[in-house]
Amino acid sequence: MVPPKLYRIGEVMRYAGLSRQTVHGYTVMGLISEAERTPAGHRLYHEGVFARLQRVRALQKDMTLQEIKLLLDNEARLADARDGQTAAPGVAGEMTARRSA
Repeated sequence: MVPPKLYRIGEVMRYAGLSRQTVHGYTVMGLISEAERTPAGHRLYHEGVFARLQRVRALQKDMTLQEIKLLLDNEARLADARDGQTAAPGVAGEMTARRSA
């Protein structure tokens, strides 16, 4: 199995057409997440960061970054609840009630 490619922040900037400050800001806000850090402390990102950045940029046309963060967090919680990984407050109960009906 081939390990996934990890991208340094400079590569993310170049491929996504964003500034270092924007990529860093999105990371700090939790809109994107780093996969790991090098021993020297450089951020490394998985390939999936590019689709996430594209989505954030598209949503920015109609939403604030805070609204985007809330949307993405809620989608992640729902996906986790659907997969049975975690019970999102209120979501798991609603899903169970719908299945029972």
